[in-house]
Amino acid sequence: MDGTVLVADDDRTIRTVLTQALTRAGCKVHATSSLVTLMRWVDEGKGDLVISDVIMPDGNGLEQLPRIGEARPGLPVIVISAQNTINTAIQAAEAEAYDYLPKPFDLPDLMKRAARALEVKRRAPVRREAQDDGADTDLPLIGRSPAMQAIYQLVARVMNTPLSVLITGESGTGKSLIARTIHDFSDRRTLPFVVAATNDLEGMDGPSALVARAKGGTLVFDEVGDLPVETQARVVRMLDTLGDGAPQIMATSRGGLLEQMEDGGFREDLYYRLAGVTMTLPALRDRVDDIPLLIEHFLARAERDGAPPRQLADAALDLCRAYSWPGNVRQLENVVLRLVATAPEAEITRSEVEIVLGNQPAMEPIKGGDSDKLSASVAKHLRRYFDLHGGELPPPGLYQRILREVEAPLIEIALDATGGNQARCADLLGINRNTLRKKITDLDIPVTRRRKLM
Repeated sequence: MDGTVLVADDDRTIRTVLTQALTRAGCKVHATSSLVTLMRWVDEGKGDLVISDVIMPDGNGLEQLPRIGEARPGLPVIVISAQNTINTAIQAAEAEAYDYLPKPFDLPDLMKRAARALEVKRRAPVRREAQDDGADTDLPLIGRSPAMQAIYQLVARVMNTPLSVLITGESGTGKSLIARTIHDFSDRRTLPFVVAATNDLEGMDGPSALVARAKGGTLVFDEVGDLPVETQARVVRMLDTLGDGAPQIMATSRGGLLEQMEDGGFREDLYYRLAGVTMTLPALRDRVDDIPLLIEHFLARAERDGAPPRQLADAALDLCRAYSWPGNVRQLENVVLRLVATAPEAEITRSEVEIVLGNQPAMEPIKGGDSDKLSASVAKHLRRYFDLHGGELPPPGLYQRILREVEAPLIEIALDATGGNQARCADLLGINRNTLRKKITDLDIPVTRRRKLM
């Protein structure tokens, strides 16, 4: 990686870390805590890449992007920001930033993006009206977790493309809200937003009539996995007739479409027409750090609607973070509203939360979800492993290292399940007992014989 990188951030530590990492990667670096200095360097023709914070002592980094684009149309800008909201990601996309990363960022990930940016010219600016600055407080998407940041970035990238979007996730994760957000922040926001349920698609003219209603805006097929196969065929025929001026097509699904395809319950041709871009929304239990933010949002909204002010005690908040939330954000909202209505004091106690959660449904295994597949989890882990090497290949011998990582816990868990009985464990795994013994030795797996009640 070579080139000159201009770094602008008011945090001395971030400037130092980026300077050291980029220099080691072969780049020249100019670092500053001032936007004025950054813009002087840009005007002087310095730099092949800009990495800039948003909130700086002498201005807003996002507001400088149009000026950078005018002065240096081929100069890519990576925006980094602690203002981790979807509005920031969308504003960065609107201002034609090359990329956006929330703070705290992963350094190898940033290095990988910087290397790519140095090789790709920045696309020509497209002028669009900016969104109302006050929109952020009313956005339906709340969360600063890495999982939600990835969703924000993807929304910003696809909102003004003609690509179809498939949004998957458990019930209550906000699939419809994501579809609406993509529409509301896109160039199509003044055109109709049409949601099609199964009964809207009945009859030969159903899909075509919905396209006519959408009038070039957005057409969403809600819970597309529930469509009968014959209705799916009509949707495929309709999608094949779309031409210029067609609406953007989106679909939502609780998951399991790939498994439905294997079982013949979902058409393969429809899947690939809908899955131009696929977003998988995280379950609430997979973004625990967002729970306090969501609770604060729901409490504030209830107070604006006339409810008395409420707050959760620390112990009550800990309980909320530990709960599994099978109904996800929708369930959390209902629980918070119930607590607001029933709590006698301003501070909601842990016992009051326990009473409400005691009447909630228990967590059940998610059936039919693509996220349940072990291969998907392994693939996610491996992609992360490769990304951490900043664009370089991992050290040789990867195959054996990965096998060892998977094999050791598999044998340990199988031994635990069989009470340390190696004969039963070998039978369970489907391998020879001598092979199991050798693997136990090679992998240094402790074995404890005990009675296993199961």
